Amino acid sequence: MAMLMVGGCHVFMPKFDAELAVDAIEQHTVTSFITVPAIMASLISIVRHKETWKGGELVKKILNGGGSLSLELIKDSNIFFHKAKLISAYGMTEACSSLTFLTLYDPMQKTTSRPFQTYGEVESKHLIHQPQGVCVGKAAPHVELKICTDSSGDTGRILTRGPHLMVRYWDQTLTTSSNQRNEVWLDTGDIGSMDCHGNLWLLGRTNGRIKSGGENIYPEEVEAILLVHPGVANVVIVGIPDARFTELVAACIQPSENWQWLEHSTSNEEYHLSKKNLQQYCLENSLSRFVSQILLMIVKLDFD
Repeated sequence: MAMLMVGGCHVFMPKFDAELAVDAIEQHTVTSFITVPAIMASLISIVRHKETWKGGELVKKILNGGGSLSLELIKDSNIFFHKAKLISAYGMTEACSSLTFLTLYDPMQKTTSRPFQTYGEVESKHLIHQPQGVCVGKAAPHVELKICTDSSGDTGRILTRGPHLMVRYWDQTLTTSSNQRNEVWLDTGDIGSMDCHGNLWLLGRTNGRIKSGGENIYPEEVEAILLVHPGVANVVIVGIPDARFTELVAACIQPSENWQWLEHSTSNEEYHLSKKNLQQYCLENSLSRFVSQILLMIVKLDFD
């Protein structure tokens, strides 16, 4: 709707096909599109092998949702869509899609010393993936956010309120007026924290925690550590039932393209950094590696 309201037009496809989508970008001079990590990876895999590619000059804005982009995908996006501003959004359907936005790359602000520009004060060697979670940026102007904690810590349930919230679920009776609805906080079902610059850090789902050895472990927190390693393109952390620890932690890893695990020494900096950070979760004996394609084409990771 937003594109139509500003006089733009849409290019519709019956279903997603990476090759047809790449052709459509060039044929219809597409200047912006919305994507998810799995689709972005598919587009780049096609563009990478094209002899000529005009889309890099055409596309000016890319909005990503449905999950955070890996560092590898961010870098590839900057290469093959070098004129595009890359924005990542976090949200939920019940809140009219997007709650926060994070600019991952802005070609108008790039410098030779920094390959991509981050939003606000979020700048680090490993960009948005950190042990405390994944940075999803700042709230939109009309969105209120707050962190509801059960203790003295800074991490808790992410709540939101405002005119962007849904009226009700389809099978529920409407019991509040529009003014009352604006005062009601909606629980997103996610766990996170807010830093001093107003950036929201997403740690995981309230029902996605792994209970291991009496400790609560958030999958996203471990995934952020593993994504530091250059050999890891994508990763999903899952809990495996265990009689002693209640659950063990396993990692399903998709290796980076052309990365050969056996050829790389375990003496490198990334290996020791990952191992050191993982030890605080007592995972060194429970972590397993599976070479697997873990992403579904529809958008998000399949935890079923």
